[in-house]
Amino acid sequence: MELKDKVAVVTGGGRGIGRAIVERLARGGATVVFGDVNAENVVALTAVLSDSGLAGEGVVSDVAKKQDVEALLDKAVTGYDRLDILVNCAGINRDGMLHKMTDEQWDEVLAVDLTGTFYATRKALQVMRQQPGGGSIIGISSLSWRGSLGQANYAAAKAGLVGLTLTTAREGGRFAVRANAICPGFIETDMTRALSSEMWDSVVARIPLGHAGEPSDVAALVAFLGSDEAKYITGQVIEVGGGLVW
Repeated sequence: MELKDKVAVVTGGGRGIGRAIVERLARGGATVVFGDVNAENVVALTAVLSDSGLAGEGVVSDVAKKQDVEALLDKAVTGYDRLDILVNCAGINRDGMLHKMTDEQWDEVLAVDLTGTFYATRKALQVMRQQPGGGSIIGISSLSWRGSLGQANYAAAKAGLVGLTLTTAREGGRFAVRANAICPGFIETDMTRALSSEMWDSVVARIPLGHAGEPSDVAALVAFLGSDEAKYITGQVIEVGGGLVW
C-alpha cells in the first residue's frame, strides 16, 4: 500500500495503458479519479474498481476541452481535498506521411496529446504548489518523440509533452512538485494488436529483450514515481521499451 491516502487523477484511463495505470494505482492504495472520452470504458472500469473494493471513479472527459479537464481535476480536489498524483496518459494517433498529412490530422493529435496535457498540468500545478507535500506529475510520452515515420503529428506532440514535463519539474521543484516523463516502447495494446503479423515480428526482432511489453510494465513505473519512494526523482525521461532503439 505504498500509495495509501494519495489522490490521483489519470487522463485517458479507460483502456490500454491508462486502464492498467488506474488499476495499479488503486491497488497500491490510492484513490483514483480517471477520465476517458468513451462512456462505456468509464462505466466498465468504475464497476471493476467497485467490485474489487478499490477506491476509484470515472468521469466522461475529453482532454481536448479545457472545461472537461478542469472539471476532472476539480472532482478529485473537491471530493478528496487534495491532488497528489496526475498522470497525463490521454493520447490518440492519426498517422500519415508528412507530405500528405491534413490539417485535421495534425490538429486532432496536438489537441489531445499536447494541449490537453497542458490543461491538466497547469491545473494540477496550481493545486499542488499550494498544498503540503507537493505532488507528482507524470507524462506518458513515447519512444516516438525522437521522430517516427508517418507520425509527424504524434512525434511532435510527444516531444512537446517531454518538454512540458521537464519545464514543470524546473518550475515546481521549490514547491515539492516533481515531474517525470515515461516513454513506452512497443507495448501490447489494442493498437499494436491490430498490426499484421509481419509488422509485429519486424518490431519485436529489434527489441533486445525479444518481446513486446505489457501495459502493467508502464503502470509499475507510474506507481513508483507517484510514491514517496521516488521523492528525490524529478525532471527525468525514462524509457520502458525493452531496450528498443527507435
